[in-house]
Amino acid sequence: MPTCFSGFLRHALVHNVLALYGVNIANYFFPLITVPYLARVLGPEEWGMVAFAQAFGQYINLVVEYGFDLSATREVARTRDSLERRADLIAGVLGAKVVLASIVLGVVFVICHWVPPFREHSKVLWAGVFWALAMAFTLRWYFQGLERMRLVAVLDVSAKALAVLGILLLVQGPKDGWKVLVLQGVGSLAATLMTFVFAYREVPVRLLNWGKVTEVLRLGWTMFLFRSSVSLYSVGNSFVLGLFAPPQVVAYYAGAEKISKAFLGFLGPITQALYPRLSYLAQSSRHEAARLARIGVIVMALSGAFTGLVIFVSASLLVRILLGEGYDAAVGVLRLLALLPPLIALSNVLGIQWMLPLGLDRPFNIIILVAGVLNLCLAVILAPHFAELGMAWAVVVSEAFVTASMYLVLRRSDLDPITYTGKAKGDI
Repeated sequence: MPTCFSGFLRHALVHNVLALYGVNIANYFFPLITVPYLARVLGPEEWGMVAFAQAFGQYINLVVEYGFDLSATREVARTRDSLERRADLIAGVLGAKVVLASIVLGVVFVICHWVPPFREHSKVLWAGVFWALAMAFTLRWYFQGLERMRLVAVLDVSAKALAVLGILLLVQGPKDGWKVLVLQGVGSLAATLMTFVFAYREVPVRLLNWGKVTEVLRLGWTMFLFRSSVSLYSVGNSFVLGLFAPPQVVAYYAGAEKISKAFLGFLGPITQALYPRLSYLAQSSRHEAARLARIGVIVMALSGAFTGLVIFVSASLLVRILLGEGYDAAVGVLRLLALLPPLIALSNVLGIQWMLPLGLDRPFNIIILVAGVLNLCLAVILAPHFAELGMAWAVVVSEAFVTASMYLVLRRSDLDPITYTGKAKGDI
């Protein structure tokens, strides 16, 4: 028994889950310091403006990152035994991100004169752009594909700790809102540079060339479509809300969203560690892949339901402790967002961990795209009339649509991971 347990602890998948949980514990602990501090020091209006710029930065990150954390991770997992192929992938992805970042910067120069909040708070806007680009160039996808996440976990935690320290020392009042994003960007940039150092210790350096760039852009296109669609109902909600509501309303929604995402972070390591393993098994042993996906569904469903219940029951207490006075409107939003953990937990396993390794990119992307459009339409209808609660309802309905649609598609194709036996209609 001790030998079996020792072997279990040495398994690469277990190491990755533990490393990623270390990151997510830090992601939970650090906001416990920064969120209460910033909510009080900046106040609802300025903190809402920072959240607005950060949400816009997430769109920038989305474009430059281009879904490589899925497409490139999958490619590394499939070709992990070839140093040459891995070197080509790094060169291609880096080149593609440089091209995409250049295009994005040109667009930002135009937008900064078009969106009123950015005209009035240009310093916050450019701080958000810097933060987004610093995060976008990470090599996390490379180490995740190799199932070696411990190094990245250490760097990620160290970067966040550095940013927290800087925020506590340098952010002293409402006029310092832009410093929050700059400091977080500096931490991310330092971690990113270190990942390049470690990666190029084991693979040869390749010069950037257009052939490699176009190859990775082609490989990542479906994942970019997925990420873009998801962004319509996940990362940019504070930005969408900010187009219809004043900054303090954005702060109510963003505060509840940050608390909800801190809890959701506890579910992330399992899905992130499962993805490269299932991508590998889907090519070599469909039966073993189904068995692992089944376990993932059960674990994530139970974990998501428990997390949602905790958020709902303790919503008032969490808002009072983490946000302080003046944020009472965030309680109702947080209780609505408590519906997200079980929905997201199931959709991650059914979609990212099962449909993508099986190569079901097309139906997967159609579902996500429709959900994104649905969320945007609901937001445009509900946010002007119901503000932060309307935005929350739009997100919840969209996530419910995603989870239900993925299950129905898999069920109709005889690929439901719970009952899958190794054969399916038109087995792929």
